[in-house]
Parts: sequence; C-alpha cells; structure tokens
Amino acid sequence: MKKRLALGMGGLAAFAMVASGCAGGSTSTESSAAAASAPAASAAASAPAEAPVCGGSIAVMAPLTGGAASIGQEQLNFAKLAVDDFNAANSSTYALVESDTQLDAGQASTQSTSIVSDSAIIGVVGPAGSQEVSAVGPAFSEAGLGFVSASATNPDLTNGDNPTFFRVVPTDAVQGPTDAEFIAGTIGAKKVVVIEEKTDYGTGIAKSVADALTAAGVANEVIAVPEDKKSYDDVVSKVGDDVDVVFVTFQVAAKSEQVAQSLVKSGKKAVVFGSDGSFSGDFKTGGSYVSAFAPDIKGIPAAADVAQRFSDAYGEFGTFGPPVYVATQSILQAAQRACAAGASDRAGVLAELKNTNIAGSILGGDIAFDAMGDVNGAKFYIFKLDESGAPQLVQ
Repeated sequence: MKKRLALGMGGLAAFAMVASGCAGGSTSTESSAAAASAPAASAAASAPAEAPVCGGSIAVMAPLTGGAASIGQEQLNFAKLAVDDFNAANSSTYALVESDTQLDAGQASTQSTSIVSDSAIIGVVGPAGSQEVSAVGPAFSEAGLGFVSASATNPDLTNGDNPTFFRVVPTDAVQGPTDAEFIAGTIGAKKVVVIEEKTDYGTGIAKSVADALTAAGVANEVIAVPEDKKSYDDVVSKVGDDVDVVFVTFQVAAKSEQVAQSLVKSGKKAVVFGSDGSFSGDFKTGGSYVSAFAPDIKGIPAAADVAQRFSDAYGEFGTFGPPVYVATQSILQAAQRACAAGASDRAGVLAELKNTNIAGSILGGDIAFDAMGDVNGAKFYIFKLDESGAPQLVQ
C-alpha cells in the first residue's frame, strides 16, 4: 500500500513575475514612456530574487500493518511530526508517501518498485528491518535514491553494497558487546541460551552476542528457529535449569513475551534478555531485560517539546519513533540545501545527505554520517522491565 500525505504548509509557489505594458499612446509619447519605464526595469533587475518554495515527496517505509504495526505506526507518526515541524519553520511543502512493508522483505521489495517509479519521491525514510534494507538496497542504489533507516542494525548493511543507504542508529557490532558485557558483568550469568531467528537481523545480532559472551568466558548455546515459528515451548524445553539468561533476537516483541511466559510456566530460572527488536509494550514480563538503540527522550531537554507534542497528538511512545524524527530531519535538511543550490532532485538530495550535521538532536547528541553511512558515536541502552512491564533504564 502506498498513500500520499500532504502535510504542513500547503502554500502556493511564490514565483510571480510582474509585467507592465503601455498601449494606446501616440508616437510622440513613446520616448517619454520608455524613459519612465527604464528606472522601473532597473529597480526590478536590482531587486533580490525571492527564495524558491522547496518541496517534494518523501516515502516512509514501515510495518504499518501486521505483527509489528504498533512500531510502524509510531514511526510513521514521528515522520509526520518532523515534516509538519520542518514545513512550518521553512515555509516548505514537503509531503509524505506511506509505504507498508509489513516487516517483510518481499513486500518491501514490491514497494520499492513503486517508490522508484514515482519521480516526485526524492528520499526514503526506512525501511525498519535489516532484511528489508537488503531487499530494497539494489533498486534504490540503481535509482540514486537516498534512504535513511531509523532501526536497521545489521552491520553488513554498510559494507559498501548499499551506497545510498544511511542510518541514524548504531549497529549490532555495538549492541552485541554491550549486551554481552551487561549479561556477564551486571547480571553475572554463567550460562546463556541465544535464540537466533533466521533473518538478516536475527542472525547478525545472535552472532555478535554469542561471540562477545564467549570472549567474556560465558558458556552459551545458540538455537536457531525459523521466522514463521508459532510456538516456542519446544525451544524452552531445551533450556536447562542451570541457564541464567535466554537472549532472544526477534523483531516482533510478542514472540519474546511467548518465550518469557513459557519459561515462567516451566519453572525455569532463566530471564529473557531481548535485543532492540523486543522494545515494545508487547514484551512485558517483569524482570526481563531489553536493549534499545535510542534513549527515553522524555528525559532529554532538547527533546522535551517534541516529546510533549507527540504525546498530545498520538499518545505514548517507545524508542522506535524518535529516531524516525531524526532520520526524516536528515532528508528534509538535505533536500532543503539541495533546493537552495538549484539541485532539488534525487542526486542533489543524496549528495547533501552525506553532509548531514544535526546539532543537538532529540536523541541527545549530534547526528552526522561516516563515509559508509553509519551514524557517528551512537550507543545502545539497556532497560529492565518492572513488575508492570514498564521499561526502566539500567544502563
């Protein structure tokens, strides 16, 4: 599904040329009329040209329906807020085009064909999942279309195969060691089971965590499961009584909750630690842990206004939405710079994305990309779920 949203300032382009003409006079007055018009023409020539009204379409690729729809809708709404804010501040006319990927690589690939064929689209926010980025990367690269993900973390995505790809979150090369260090040090686990969901994302983070646990001297076992698995009771049955932590790599938080509840019902002592894909209200078993690529922005002074206005308009939110606000900002600012330089097309926007420099973002730091498209200096955060299921920052 692709849906176009016109947002913010709906103004008309301010390119009005004023012409004046004299007609009906006798030949004896032509020289005086010409003389009179000369100062006016000179004044018009010396008057500064009005700045162009910049605009264009930006696609938002997110799981708007399906098992991760709550995340996708949060991402879409933060993109809407970013465009509204930017248009209001710059008298621009940028608009969003919704693209529902359902967190599915095949669906994302289908949507990418539609996006590439729409010449009005000058940039893309998303997709959300690493496997989706892999699916759309070739088409977007060939089209010279810049795209910025706010949640895809597989390190291989920025190995050079996707030259038009950027992301505003850190990679699993950061998440894996961060989580493993916490599991080994703070939790003090001696034995861990890693459930690897067989997706680009799941395989990447599973390997990163397992390697870091091994390096820390923590015994671990990796159990691979298919993405379409419906029940995890058989997996939990393989978790020994001596296992301290079950690390899960799902992108749908409800699956993590299934594992946690199955452990409780089985009387196992192991607690669930979810990677960033589990950061959602659907994962709520008290005592569990989850990592996230973004902080709780409600505690960041620079984000207070955005957080309040989002809550007023759309309700509560987690950590998946705020990075989309920043990803959308990066495309909008690039498009605005390209427009000012007279190059408001895909090539111009892509060139300017490489020059992104958002000072004091709502994520609590500056946003700039390295030569491969990764964000500079980002880190992961760790939360523990309290008895009500609410995440509490612990690192």
